Amino acid sequence: MTSRKPPSPELIGRFAAIVGDRYALTDPDTQAPFLTEWRRLYHGRTPIVLRPGSVAEVAEILKLASESGTSVVPQSGNTGLVGAQVPDESGSEIVVSVSRLDAIRAVDPQGFTMTVEAGVILERVQQAADEVDRLFPLSLAAEGSCEIGGNISTNAGGTGVLAYGNTRDLVLGLEVVLPTGEIWNGLRRLRKDNTGYDLKHLFIGAEGTLGIVTAAVLKLFPKPAAREVAIVGLARPEDAVALFDRVKKAAGNSVVAFELMARRGLEFVLTHVDGARDPMAEPHPWYVLVEIASGHGRDEARGLIEETLGEAFEAGLISDAAVAESLDQAADFWHLRHMLSEVQLHEGGSIKHDIAVPIAAIPAFLDEANAAVEKLIPGCRPVPFGHLGDGNLHYNISQPEGADKEEYLARWDDMSAVVHEIVRAHDGSISAEHGIGRLKRHLMDTVRDPLELDLMRRVKRSFDPNGIMNPGRVL
Repeated sequence: MTSRKPPSPELIGRFAAIVGDRYALTDPDTQAPFLTEWRRLYHGRTPIVLRPGSVAEVAEILKLASESGTSVVPQSGNTGLVGAQVPDESGSEIVVSVSRLDAIRAVDPQGFTMTVEAGVILERVQQAADEVDRLFPLSLAAEGSCEIGGNISTNAGGTGVLAYGNTRDLVLGLEVVLPTGEIWNGLRRLRKDNTGYDLKHLFIGAEGTLGIVTAAVLKLFPKPAAREVAIVGLARPEDAVALFDRVKKAAGNSVVAFELMARRGLEFVLTHVDGARDPMAEPHPWYVLVEIASGHGRDEARGLIEETLGEAFEAGLISDAAVAESLDQAADFWHLRHMLSEVQLHEGGSIKHDIAVPIAAIPAFLDEANAAVEKLIPGCRPVPFGHLGDGNLHYNISQPEGADKEEYLARWDDMSAVVHEIVRAHDGSISAEHGIGRLKRHLMDTVRDPLELDLMRRVKRSFDPNGIMNPGRVL
């Protein structure tokens, strides 16, 4: 069983000796960035933050933690959204940050792979792939600060899932330090390998509850010869679903992204982001951002997107569209989308949901959820947006204008109960890409079959019999 008592000063000294005093943080000021997350929902305490510089040091830390019954919270970029990566308030959990494990070990353009350590920032992986004329397609708003270890541990989704899949689909092999301190070297670069159980998939999306990912072999892809990005204005989510059907039929796997945005969210961006400009002359209730890639040049991609949008306009599905005329304008369009979550901080309290429903059910879900939350808290402001192409919406609700922020956020569970009931009625998921962490752990019994939960607990006990790895998260 995990000890909830804070480690003794003698034990803290032994942990510090593994990494050296410079990388063993005990001062509250230097610890501060590791003890909360950007939503400010969780504020933890820890006797020590350890920043190992090698896999061997990670192994020593976990071996000592296992022997002493010390709880360990793994952390990489600390951009998670469900509280899995920050310690609790007991002061008994130590934090192990992998940010110093930031080497790109190997790039193999011919084999379309890259081997990187867990602390490498996602944007740097993208750049390293670009330098050898390859693409690493994982992309999300936090890519300038999130790290690969966290992406893997949460099975991050992002805006390229439609064409390339989740992080799970982008990983060929892993190196993992187990709770016992053993190092599993599963850094295989093979696309085909049916030799027994594929253990890497247990660690992808496990949120640090089974071990600490220290390195990974990532899949690379050919760089598209061209990409076209457009923003489309339309009246209803039903029209967005119909447009997706047309775009998918016309472009197939060349559709990289199909993002839905409500006008209210765009207005937040225009209000709070310097230099943000409305992409169209007239406002529209809903917007879709479409990206199509082509391996055969710009003319093909441009012709495809213009023809498809033209036919949709004639069919009455869309009201207006703006196709980016340059890479800079395409980046501006994407900036509007990426800022949708961050700007909600400026509008007071925001109760957030990361849900998925079947694509055809999105319009009904939005109608039902909007009516339900506005009935629960009159004047609240739904700000839905997200990846319509894979059914994943970030259904966020900002507080009523002028309301007390803390009083509003105190209704988080009430609001989530209403939203999640509608999600379940549409056979959806209460966690599409952000994970469970601490935020949604209490909901697992309501969304998973008892046998399924029991199987998860058996896996947890098998890998972590002393219960030291991220206790109280997920399960």
